[in-house]
Amino acid sequence: MSGGQGHERVDDARLPSRAPGVLFGLGLGGFIDGIVLHQILQWHHMVSDVPAYPVTTVAGLEVNTLADGFFHLAMWLLVVAAVVVTIVERWRGRLAPNWSFHLGLMMLGWGIFNVVEGLVDHHLLGIHHVRDDVGGPLSWDLGFLFFGSLLIAGGWLLHRRGARQLRERLYRPRPPAGDWVGTPGTREENSA
Repeated sequence: MSGGQGHERVDDARLPSRAPGVLFGLGLGGFIDGIVLHQILQWHHMVSDVPAYPVTTVAGLEVNTLADGFFHLAMWLLVVAAVVVTIVERWRGRLAPNWSFHLGLMMLGWGIFNVVEGLVDHHLLGIHHVRDDVGGPLSWDLGFLFFGSLLIAGGWLLHRRGARQLRERLYRPRPPAGDWVGTPGTREENSA
């Protein structure tokens, strides 16, 4: 849509979609949890606090490893979904996000992952805790939720800054055609 005085406005439908960034954040946040906490540090597995599957037995560790594999598969599917949505949105003519817009949404998605996973798995279901290898894991679980909340808040602020920059760039008034100084075909060149 265009306004008077040479303003050219881009419809908000052309702004980047939020979905890819959030999906990337959910999936990559899950990968960070699974790779760092499950595999490298080995603080917990998906069902390591379920008495029927103790990680101190081979059978229990096999079940936990299988559950971790399904968890990683779900995170991989979130990342694939993010890639597909990114491509579809570009086909629809949406603009590419700037770094603040996209990174902020990825942080937001990671934070959402931490808060939801922390509340459901650590507190509601009790299937594992951040640290199943120490007594009194509540402080670790609360720290995990706090870190997720910080990611959500920081990610949203960073995303809003990126969105504001995109809008400013897209909605900036543009001079009417032929008023660009020094460009071939402009008044300056024609009057010389």
